[in-house]
Amino acid sequence: MAVKIRLKRLGEKKSPFYRIIVADSRAPRNGRFIEEIGTYDPNYEPSKIIVNEELAKKWLGNGAQPTEVVSRLFKLAGIQK
Repeated sequence: MAVKIRLKRLGEKKSPFYRIIVADSRAPRNGRFIEEIGTYDPNYEPSKIIVNEELAKKWLGNGAQPTEVVSRLFKLAGIQK
């Protein structure tokens, strides 16, 4: 089972809000997930990024692959892959 760290979109039209989740790569974007490890809100300047660093490092250590956007968010939050 390939595990990915990716974004789950919430919020209204033109006002997105995202949760950073760990999910099976075959699951749909807003479908079933394994664990929620943070949030990302681009509606503020600067954007609000809240990540549970302990869980993120645990999943990265277990081999979960972050998407491009999530890896950029991790770098902004100070979590290096």
